[in-house]
Amino acid sequence: MPYQYTYILINFFTIIICFIASFDKRIQFHKHFLIFLLSSTTVALFFIAWDIWFTAKGVWWFNMDYTLGIKLAGLPLEEMLFFYCIPFACVFTYYCIEKFFSLAWASAFNNIIVFLGVICCAVIALPHHDKLYPFVTALITIITLIFLHFVARKEWIGQATLVYLILMLGFFPVNGILTGTGLPSPVVNYNPDEFLGIRMLTIPLEDAVYGYSMFLLNVYFFKLYRGVVG
Repeated sequence: MPYQYTYILINFFTIIICFIASFDKRIQFHKHFLIFLLSSTTVALFFIAWDIWFTAKGVWWFNMDYTLGIKLAGLPLEEMLFFYCIPFACVFTYYCIEKFFSLAWASAFNNIIVFLGVICCAVIALPHHDKLYPFVTALITIITLIFLHFVARKEWIGQATLVYLILMLGFFPVNGILTGTGLPSPVVNYNPDEFLGIRMLTIPLEDAVYGYSMFLLNVYFFKLYRGVVG
C-alpha cells in the first residue's frame, strides 16, 4: 500500500468538500479566499515556528514513510499544509454556521468559558512546567482567551467555542489517523516525557487544546482582515 500519500490525502480530504462548497451561490466563501489566506498565514507563521521548535527539541517527530518525503525547516511539506487546510475547513464551517444560524445566545457564556478555560489550563497543565507540550499549550491558550476577552473584547468567543465542539466530529478522525488510528504506526509520534500522557483514543489531550487556540486565532484574524479588506 502506498503509505507515502497518507498525510497529503488527509489534508486533501479535509479541505476538498469545503473548497467545492465555497462556490455555492448561497455561501460564496470563495470571495474571501484572499482574506483567509492572509489571516491563516498570520496564525500559521506562529504555529509553524512552534512546530519547528518542538520537532527540533524532540517533543514530537514524523514518520516520513507516510509523507512525500519533502522537508522544509525539518517539517514534512504536508505538515506545513496542515496549518492551512485544517483552518480552512474550520473557518469555512464557522462562516457557514454563522451565516445560516443565529448563535447570539452563545455569547452569554463568554465569561464562564474564559474563566473555566484559563483556570483549567492553569491548574491542570501549568504545574507540568517540565513538560513542554502541555506547558506551552496551556500558556498560549490562556494568553489567547485573555486577549480575545479582555483586550479585543470579542463577543463571539461562546459562538466560536460551540462551533469548535461541532468541529470535534472532524477532529477525531483527522487527528486520529495522524496519531495512529487505523495505521501500523502513527504519522506523528510524541515523546512520552513531554506530554501529559492523557489520550482521547490515540490523540493526546493537548492536541485538542492547541487546536482550540489555533481555531480562535484564525477566526479572530479572519474577522479582523475581513473588516479591513472586505
